[in-house]
Amino acid sequence: MIRHHEKHLVQRIGWLRAAVLGANDGILSTASLIVGVAAAGSDRATILLTGIAGLVAGAMSMAAGEYVSVSSQADTENADRHREARELHEEPEAERQELAAIYRNRGLDRNLALQVADQLMAHDALGAHLRDELGINEALVARPVQAALASAASFAAGAILPVLTVLLFGGSRLVAAVIAVTLVLLAILGALGARTGGASIGRGVARVVFWGALAMAVTFGIGHLFGTSV
Repeated sequence: MIRHHEKHLVQRIGWLRAAVLGANDGILSTASLIVGVAAAGSDRATILLTGIAGLVAGAMSMAAGEYVSVSSQADTENADRHREARELHEEPEAERQELAAIYRNRGLDRNLALQVADQLMAHDALGAHLRDELGINEALVARPVQAALASAASFAAGAILPVLTVLLFGGSRLVAAVIAVTLVLLAILGALGARTGGASIGRGVARVVFWGALAMAVTFGIGHLFGTSV
C-alpha cells in the first residue's frame, strides 16, 4: 500500500503568522525606540536600557495579546463544536440533510450527496460537520499557548539584535548602524516569511522595508524635535 503524505503551506499559517508578526515587531519597535531616544541626545547607557526595557515589555505584551486573541477564537470554536454535537444528538436526520445539501451545492446529485453524508457521518459525524458546515479545520484550529509562545520568542529574538547593535557601535555611528542593521534584518525576515508562505519574495521584502524605514524616520524626527526643544 502506497502512503502519500503532503505538507501544504496552509498548515504553517498558525505559527507562521505569530512568528513573523513577533519578529517583525521585535526588530522594528525596539530599533525605533533606540533611534528615537538616540536622536533626542540620550547617552549610551540610557539608549541601551531603553532597548532592553522595550524587549522585555514587548515580548510580554505580544504573548499576552496573542494568547487573549487566539483564546477568543478558540472559545468560539469550542462553542460551535458543543452546539454542533448537541444538534447531532437531538436532530440527526436534520443534520444529515444539512450536510447532504452542502455536497449538492458543490455539484453532487441528491443520491450521491446523501451517500457521502451517510458515510462521513458514520466515520466521524462531528468532524464532518465542523469541517464542511463551519469550516473548522484541524490544521487551522486555534492554539493559544502555541501562538503566545511563538510571539514572545520571536519578538525577543528580533528585539535582541538592535540591542546588540547598540553594544557594538557607539557615538555618531550608533543611529546609522541601528537603522542599517534593522533594514537588512527586515529584508531578510520579509524574504523568509514570503518564501515560507509561498508568496512573492520581492513584494514581501519591499513592504516590510518600506514600513520599517517609515517608522524609524518618524521616531527619529520626534526624538530629534523633542531633544532640540528640551
